[in-house]
Amino acid sequence: MPYIKEQLTEKISVIALDMHKHLADVNLNTLFDYNIFPDNIMHHYAQWKEENRRMQVGDTIVQQVYLPPVKSFSQKIIFGVRVNEIIDQQDKKGFSYETLNGHVEKGISTFTVEQGEHQQLTFKIHTYSAPGNLLARILGPVFSIPYQTFCTKSALAHVKRHIEKENGSN
Repeated sequence: MPYIKEQLTEKISVIALDMHKHLADVNLNTLFDYNIFPDNIMHHYAQWKEENRRMQVGDTIVQQVYLPPVKSFSQKIIFGVRVNEIIDQQDKKGFSYETLNGHVEKGISTFTVEQGEHQQLTFKIHTYSAPGNLLARILGPVFSIPYQTFCTKSALAHVKRHIEKENGSN
């Protein structure tokens, strides 16, 4: 979906991970399996899983979003995103994707686990986005923005819980 990054709204959301490990020793399967959003918010279908391999640039993720966030009693909306970067740095690992045509938002989202000061590990969601269609622009202040905030907070807690569990914390 075409966009001009400088015209999008930037948001950064971060949560500390309660772990005392070096990033190179952390199991990041939760992140790279795209187990980011709780099941009541979204179900997904990832190209790399279908092809039985690791995530790579160009892979498509089909997202089925539940509105409201209740699987059994919701409107199901399907969107697509495409992985545009795999991040593999000494102090930062993750990936980013861009929205495809038809998505309710246009822009880019980056999901990373980072090692900062004093070896503190964090999970970060960094987005540049704007409404992808007229309806999203109209409903944004009343519905889209509060729902996005709820989804982001839920994702932060979900990833924190799963990464800590996979790595023997908590």
